[in-house]
Amino acid sequence: MSGVNIQGLSIKFGHNEVIKGLDLQVHEGEFLVLLGPSGCGKSTLLHSIAGLIDVSGGSIHIGGQDMTHAEPAERGIGMVFQSYALYPTMTVEKNMSFGLRVARVPKAEIARRVDKAAQMLQLTPLLDRKPAQLSGGQRQRVAIGRALVREAGVFLFDEPLSNLDAKLRAELRRELKLLHQTLGSTMVYVTHDQVEAMTLATRIVVMKSGVIQQIGTPAEVYERPANLFVAGFLGAPAINLVPARVAADGVSLEGALPLRLAAGRVKPGQDLVLGVRPEHLRLQDDGRWRATVQLVEPMGNHQVVWMQLGEQALSVLVHDGRRIAMGDVLGFDVDESQLGVFDAASEQRL
Repeated sequence: MSGVNIQGLSIKFGHNEVIKGLDLQVHEGEFLVLLGPSGCGKSTLLHSIAGLIDVSGGSIHIGGQDMTHAEPAERGIGMVFQSYALYPTMTVEKNMSFGLRVARVPKAEIARRVDKAAQMLQLTPLLDRKPAQLSGGQRQRVAIGRALVREAGVFLFDEPLSNLDAKLRAELRRELKLLHQTLGSTMVYVTHDQVEAMTLATRIVVMKSGVIQQIGTPAEVYERPANLFVAGFLGAPAINLVPARVAADGVSLEGALPLRLAAGRVKPGQDLVLGVRPEHLRLQDDGRWRATVQLVEPMGNHQVVWMQLGEQALSVLVHDGRRIAMGDVLGFDVDESQLGVFDAASEQRL
């Protein structure tokens, strides 16, 4: 088991700087998820750890050793890609053991490692099958098993579940989490799927345009986002972002939600954005505001109700099973203890 320490990392493709002076510490034994939209640099960062991309500046240490310019085979890592990349003419056992056979690991040791990984991933009955005889989920398990048999210090996952359907993704998410708990290995996982990030991670790194926006536990980045980008990226349905302006008294807010803030936090005339997650809006007859229902989305165990308050659209999560129809006028209130306040100019949390 090894940690990863990245300092001042810079990666350029021609004149385009994809990663910009990035610092990141991956602790031993943690499940770190790199989260962000397509093109934010998360896969590029992962590939630089693996040694698949040359860095322009900075350093990468794995297990305390400088691996900045080391070959991939020297880094002590196991990697799982989005594509299964299995050899179609080889059995599951041969696919899992291929790298060990190339490295001339003794046959008895290969058998031990393959058997151990196959048991963990429920592949033992499938060892004599070929990839064409497997489902998509089983093929991805084989790809994961091929990485596990290396008994590496760090495991890297590059969107390994994105080619699977929703049911298989949920199953493999659980298996990956249980696998991490069993092995206690250091794992770095890339995804653009916030559900994967929230369910798998011990810490999440949110990235945008090659720059880290926030690092924290799933609860921290969801409940106290550092800026508007993080606030808007996490959450389904998305957080309600409501423009506001501080009145002359320095505490009252003008806008769709005329609340009051603690004195000294803001300045008169300052433009703000209020962040209110849908679960922190409460429908109640005696609420301070009334809004008109525009749309109702039944979600099984809850409803997402979209309301119009003046020119502001708001989404609310409703769990009590009440019947709500388009055109209803409903009272609601805000849980102010959960309110996020952001400066409109800097987009940073206040």
